[in-house]
Amino acid sequence: MPELWIDLLTVLDGTARLAAPLILCAMAGLVSERSGIVDIGLEGKLLAGAFAAAAVATLTGSPWAGLAAALAASVMLALVHGFACITHRGEQIVSGVAVNILALGMTVVVANALFRHGGHTPALGAGERFSPIALPFAESLIGIPLLGPLYAELVSGHNLLVYAAFLSVLLVWWLLWRTRFGLRLRAAGELPEAVDSAGVSVSALRYRGILIAGLLCGLAGAYLSIAHGAGFVREMSAGKGFLALAALIFGRWKPLPVLFACLLFGLLDTVAPRLQGMELPLIGPAPVALVSVLPYAMTVVLLAGFFGRAIPPRALGRPFVKEH
Repeated sequence: MPELWIDLLTVLDGTARLAAPLILCAMAGLVSERSGIVDIGLEGKLLAGAFAAAAVATLTGSPWAGLAAALAASVMLALVHGFACITHRGEQIVSGVAVNILALGMTVVVANALFRHGGHTPALGAGERFSPIALPFAESLIGIPLLGPLYAELVSGHNLLVYAAFLSVLLVWWLLWRTRFGLRLRAAGELPEAVDSAGVSVSALRYRGILIAGLLCGLAGAYLSIAHGAGFVREMSAGKGFLALAALIFGRWKPLPVLFACLLFGLLDTVAPRLQGMELPLIGPAPVALVSVLPYAMTVVLLAGFFGRAIPPRALGRPFVKEH
């Protein structure tokens, strides 16, 4: 098998793994913001989900219990955000920042209280994490040139939450563009007055949107700590929620373009270690810090509008006041 093909499969495999939490977070932001609620708090919900998953998996020995805890923790923060922004019509960006700060502090405090590991959880064993899944015929087909390794190395061998991340793109597309609920949810983010005049509660739609976002962020958090990782490390979200927001804007709030933006960030994260030490003109060997900052530099480029202007839903960030 050509060595170049093997290297390409390795890079693509790493891209899928590193993009999975970004995809889940970006789909969460897509549903929330399509309903009209700005979700700066993706980072906080991701971090809370990661901690809850690792903590409960450590205490119970079950990754499924950890996953349930991650979903519950993320949904609770989503409800806090909804209570501030929907029920009390608060400033959505301020509320999202508050959610991030709350999660950042609470995860460390509770981790210290429970485990005394400096804000970390103990390392998880194999039975306490989601393991890779070997798909049918992966071993028997690996001998087929090109396609066999593609199936065995790239498609097969991921854990359950990686497959859930890619499936979420299809589900979000179907939910928002092929169901009555999705039509109403998008209308709540474009023209909530029309939704209200049709006798549908804008607040109820927006609450459902942030609940779905909470569930997806919980999946992303669980992936970080009990699937891709082996425990919780303080601040382990490392800005992934903000990268997901950048992907959301770059993808113009549409599932497929958002997926490609997340894969781009995942690709940059994957190739960054391979670029360390590479000879650069006038600089010499590429510094580690310069390579590590690539995904975030791309975020600035995307948000600066170099790839065209992104037009958000018209009612995004605007509290709805029902007229009597």
